[in-house]
Amino acid sequence: MSDFFKIETLSEMFRFMNLPGPKHPLITFIDYSETPFKMKLPKHKFICNFYQISFKSDQNGFVKYGRETYDYQEGTLIYVAPNQVVEYATSDEVEMNSGWTLFFHADLIRSFSLDKKMKDYSFFNYQSNEALHISEKEKEIIESIMHKIQIELDSNLDDFSEEVIVSNLELLFNYSKRFYNRQFITRKRFNSDVISEFIDLLENYFEKNIQQESGLPTTQYFAEKLNYSSNYLNELVKKQTGKSVSEHINFKVLELAKSSLLNTTKTVSEIAFELGFTYSQYFSRFFKKNTGKTPIEYRKIS
Repeated sequence: MSDFFKIETLSEMFRFMNLPGPKHPLITFIDYSETPFKMKLPKHKFICNFYQISFKSDQNGFVKYGRETYDYQEGTLIYVAPNQVVEYATSDEVEMNSGWTLFFHADLIRSFSLDKKMKDYSFFNYQSNEALHISEKEKEIIESIMHKIQIELDSNLDDFSEEVIVSNLELLFNYSKRFYNRQFITRKRFNSDVISEFIDLLENYFEKNIQQESGLPTTQYFAEKLNYSSNYLNELVKKQTGKSVSEHINFKVLELAKSSLLNTTKTVSEIAFELGFTYSQYFSRFFKKNTGKTPIEYRKIS
């Protein structure tokens, strides 16, 4: 198994990359066309204690991107949250002479409203093969925002510098959400195939009685089966069907529960355990929340 190389600060990252120290301790921007560098990777995997946004203008980078066919090829954006594992495809010396990376520490946004909004930007927890592939126009918008951030970092810092930088970060993230939404739409045919696979997996889960050994299915279960991150799969399914993965699961469980209540004489506890609930009271609570009736009331009324 490969060792992990942990990097806690931006200064450590710059030393790792053999570059002069960052101008700001909590955020820095590297344009590789202006600051090309080479480095020998000491490890195959590393973990950073800060956010990273990287842009590449082609698919030939040394970071693993997966093997998907993409419809927008003007550039690729990868978003990495703190403490995620980044894996490199080679341990040889690598050269960076195009693209850019923005690094920023969570402490930068701690006192701003953006801190509470970060959970809405789920793309920071996507896998590398779920990267954002942008058009030329989208690339121009992203780069214009990055230019404003770079101007602030290159200027003398004042009382408004961090506020201006953070507001531009939030603008960047909101545009990223929009562009990901476009990507879900433009890849509709491919996404439809994924939806069909997901529905088949959901049906098979209960047909094969997997729930009796593994319990109720989770978003993570389907994400692993389909080779996606949970966040990305959930966004994809919701965009295509109007319902999240968990909503599809709940609907399936509810339909099976109703069928058992109406067509069998099994007790509520027996039905609950057959469906994968650990305790029958959890099942009763779930059923009432979704129907307004307890299982016993539903059986009697129906």
